[in-house]
Amino acid sequence: MSELRNSEYRHLEVSRIAGSLGAEIDAVDLSRELDDEVLGEIRRALLDNLVVFFRGQQLTPDRLLGFARRWGDIHLHPYMAGMDEFPEVLEIKKTPADKKNFGGSWHSDQAFTAKPAMGTMLYAKEVPSAGGDTLWTNQYLAYESLSPGMRRMLDGLKGVYRGDNFSSHDGKTRKEFYADKISMKVKDPGDTQTISTHPLIRTHPETGRKALYVGGHLHRFEEMTEVESKPLIDFLMQHSTRPEFTCRFRWQTGSMAFWDNRCTQHFAINDYPAETRIMHRVTICGDTPY
Repeated sequence: MSELRNSEYRHLEVSRIAGSLGAEIDAVDLSRELDDEVLGEIRRALLDNLVVFFRGQQLTPDRLLGFARRWGDIHLHPYMAGMDEFPEVLEIKKTPADKKNFGGSWHSDQAFTAKPAMGTMLYAKEVPSAGGDTLWTNQYLAYESLSPGMRRMLDGLKGVYRGDNFSSHDGKTRKEFYADKISMKVKDPGDTQTISTHPLIRTHPETGRKALYVGGHLHRFEEMTEVESKPLIDFLMQHSTRPEFTCRFRWQTGSMAFWDNRCTQHFAINDYPAETRIMHRVTICGDTPY
């Protein structure tokens, strides 16, 4: 690892946490104004590892936003209200009284919007004594491990992605479904576009690699019914989250994760029923998948 640090990174210490994706970055304080060279090395580490983690950070909402804005414009969640003083920051909170956690299914953030999120930053304010880990899965590997025949078939297929996926919300809107299950602030999306069509195989605009683009927001395939689409969606979801494609991160207070939604899915594990977990999340605007 010392050779990798010396040859690729002058300002960071980068250590992979799994064979498929994920790396911890040391020797950087995200609360400070970082110069362009350090930021460039973080970008390189993100593109190489898909999700990067920082331990021992002290980030107020304004400093978290300051770092996030170095990467692009901030995306506002169409269904969830941000903090009163910092509307761009979403406080993800689960208490012992909550029946459900936020993000507790495999998904890529904002896949249902016209321009899905490029990246997401999640900062741990309070974590349970055990549990509350997050999983990520590498969608480059998910695509590359498919058979040539399956890749050819999927290359021309488009998916319809919905913010309100009725099949998993018992026919209710997201606001109705969450009403008595979580303590977070839910809002109406208004005229924000929450149903979008995207290629099932998307090309990463920076690396040029192809990735499988599925997740909990995928409702059906274009010009196909839900019933017709379901068997293939079920297969692709199972395939895309195979254990050998994943990594798992155990949170500590002050940890931050930064992941690339263009080539990953993630899953927040709900295994701490009697404890509280509070995270601050900022999502960075992306572009139209192709």
